[in-house]
This record gives sequence, structure tokens and C-alpha cells, in this order.
Amino acid sequence: MILVTNDDGIHSKGIIVLAKALQEIGDVFVVAPDREKSAIAHSLTLHRPLRVEKIKKKFYAVDGTPADCVHLGINAILPGRPRLVVSGINKGGNLGDDITYSGTVSAAFEATLLGVPSFAISLVSRSHFKFDVAARFAVRVARYILKKGLSKDTLLNINVPNLGEKKIKSYKITQQGRWVHNGSAVVEKMDPRGKKYYWIGGGQLVFDKRKNTDFEAVSNAYISITPLHLDLTHYPSIGRLKKWRL
Repeated sequence: MILVTNDDGIHSKGIIVLAKALQEIGDVFVVAPDREKSAIAHSLTLHRPLRVEKIKKKFYAVDGTPADCVHLGINAILPGRPRLVVSGINKGGNLGDDITYSGTVSAAFEATLLGVPSFAISLVSRSHFKFDVAARFAVRVARYILKKGLSKDTLLNINVPNLGEKKIKSYKITQQGRWVHNGSAVVEKMDPRGKKYYWIGGGQLVFDKRKNTDFEAVSNAYISITPLHLDLTHYPSIGRLKKWRL
């Protein structure tokens, strides 16, 4: 069995195309939020009960987060334990620091925490999404993982350029890039009653110039595959911190 989820909601075209494509290699179940839950990160709903609605055969909508969907899918909804969890296809890239906020990537993290191999896949665009291209690549990756597995406590974050298949050069194994903030990331406005309000997400973002990053790969028409690990410990700091005298 393969569990498919996302953060764009169960009615997003991306998840529908992905689920259909994956049917050629396994029995696919979809458990996804009942509405868009972008940028919700790795939150679990603990303060209220969750409700599940069966939309159609093997499609379940949850009034919770992407991580909720994976948790319920694996532990309650599916008739057995899935061999793989695939999160996507996200409408927009999850590059660099985006993975910290991404509900798409967090769903894959949750699956890995629960011991199920997983990957997240995103399409780097804001419109005119070429979901079929990303879906076909997802099938290739899924087929390989089902055969070979992944390293322990490791998931994959995949970003696909929004190009025709012939224009994509290949794929690259990459490292996580970093956004460089250029100007304010908050826009301040005034409402008609004279009170201030704020939009987070203003300002211009550019990616850093390091080599072999997800940004570099996608900007050069390559699919980016970045391995992520559950252990966030920065090991080089341990020795320095042990010298502290607090």
C-alpha cells in the first residue's frame, strides 16, 4: 500500500494526478486535509478531536494538518501499514528554508518518524502547473524506494522545475539551500479605520550562491533531490558547548 497526502487539500489537482500515477505500482490510499493547509509546518492537532470524511473509495478528507493525515492514515484509516508515504504534488517549490514551514515536507517527516519510507514532491511554479511531469518522476522514485529502501531516519525532498519533460535535463542529488532576505519580510498597511495590519511575506527573497543546492539545480532545469534527516543535532557544536561554564 502507498499512502498519499499533501498540504494543498484533498481536491487539489496535484494530489489527484499523483495518486492516479502511483496506482501503477501499488494500492493507493489518499488521506489529505479537507482544505489548504500550506505553511502549517509539522503541527499535530491535540486540542480537539479530528473528523474524517470518506470522499470516495480510498479517498479520505481530514479536518486537520498534513501531519495529522499521515498519523491517522498509518495508525487508524488504512487497512494495513503502508510501504511508502508520498506527499504532494505541491503547488509551488519547497526549496531551502521553505522546508521549515512546509506542510508538504512535514507530512513526509511524520511518516519517517513513524518508520515508513517517504518523500515529498513539489512543482516549482506559481501557475500553469505541469503535474504530469512531476507525477511520472514520483513514480520512478517510488518504484526505486520500494525496491531499495532509504537510509534510516532519512526522507527525500524533491523539487521539479515546471518544464516540459524534454526541457528537464536530468536530476541532481543536492543539499538544502538558503534564502537571502533582501529587505523587509513584513508589509505594513493601514485599514479604513486607521488601524495597522501586517502581511508576512513581503520583501524580496533570493537564494544563496553556493554550489550543489536545490536552488541551483532547479534554476538550471534539473530536478532536485535533497535527503533530509530526522536528527537535527549540530554535532560540531557539542564539543564547544561542553567547554561552557554556565
